[in-house]
Amino acid sequence: MRYLKTTLFILILTVTGNVLADAKPRARDLGVPFKGTPGKLNAITDVAGVEVGFSTLISGDGKLVVGEGPVRTGVTAILPRGKKSVDPVFAGWFSQNGNGEMTGTTWVEESGQLWGPVMITNTHSVGVVRDAVIAWGVNQTDLEHNVDTDEWWGLPVAGETWDGWLNDLNGFHVKPEHAFAALDISRSGPVTEGNVGGGTGMIAYQFKAGTGTASRRFVIGDQTYTIGALVQANHGRRADFQILGRAIGALMPLTDPLPALPQKEMGSIIVVLITDAPLSGLSLRQVAKRAAIGIGRGGTAGGNSSGDIFLALSTANPGPMPQHAGAVLTKTEINGEMIDPLYMAAVQAVEESVVNAIVAGEDTPSFKPAGHIVPGIDTAQLKALF
Repeated sequence: MRYLKTTLFILILTVTGNVLADAKPRARDLGVPFKGTPGKLNAITDVAGVEVGFSTLISGDGKLVVGEGPVRTGVTAILPRGKKSVDPVFAGWFSQNGNGEMTGTTWVEESGQLWGPVMITNTHSVGVVRDAVIAWGVNQTDLEHNVDTDEWWGLPVAGETWDGWLNDLNGFHVKPEHAFAALDISRSGPVTEGNVGGGTGMIAYQFKAGTGTASRRFVIGDQTYTIGALVQANHGRRADFQILGRAIGALMPLTDPLPALPQKEMGSIIVVLITDAPLSGLSLRQVAKRAAIGIGRGGTAGGNSSGDIFLALSTANPGPMPQHAGAVLTKTEINGEMIDPLYMAAVQAVEESVVNAIVAGEDTPSFKPAGHIVPGIDTAQLKALF
């Protein structure tokens, strides 16, 4: 089998993302009546200042040759305050099932804050992507923000899911330059979904899936806020899959199950939630826990072999890193007795993000064994069901 040299396809959201959004329906376009009020884009970038970028690596076909391909992988970058800010955000995280990795979360747990981007890739590339963020951050702070890099340090957040059914995972095709590219081209605006970035080689409910996003607007007191979700969906069994209580897995059963794919719960899911509502790290940990309810609405129970890891961030209360701030810090925070509308918005955004990832997924050939296809969902059939 002849393999093409690995090619980097960079999906620039402000251009290609709009084109792909026109070409691919989303779940709501198919008539799926999700509850709640989405933002203008129904994406994580509905939260002001958030930027998303992708590096997508696709090359080769046929039988696996380790180190050559096929390659179906990439990197997703989420910048809560965009590329131009070095200010931290308040942060909290939660692991529903820990058979996975999200670096940097020890310090998130301890400090309730996060500096810099959130990265998502494949399982065996999480280290190189994490290290690349440090190199990128040193360059950014030195060139653009007049920060003394001799004093700068970082504990980047990089999450992963396993794409070894569709990607030459042990070929280590993700390099630092792919992480740099995802960061450098990150943009606000529409977000491409499905076979893109870290989600390129991912499978959910035994449909081709990958990256998905959604948002919700909600009111607490007299103020309207937004929360956005982005998922890298690589979890679930077809038989369990449901949308808004309808047994989609039973109505659209497997017709060509991969012989090598275990029929138990496999894979993982990474969920990133960002809101402009003012919250502390403790409150954000509670928000992160609600992602479990959102993905559970799709039918998964979170199997033993699944890494289900969730991160929640707030862009409210902007300010410098604590080491550059004064002795006394002040911030606003939503009263916990009034936070339930935010919880429901988080659940709804995660639930819809997973379905959007599946709706956007495209047929992808497997090499375990070669000759089989992991199908994208039949959108015409799904539309008929609703």
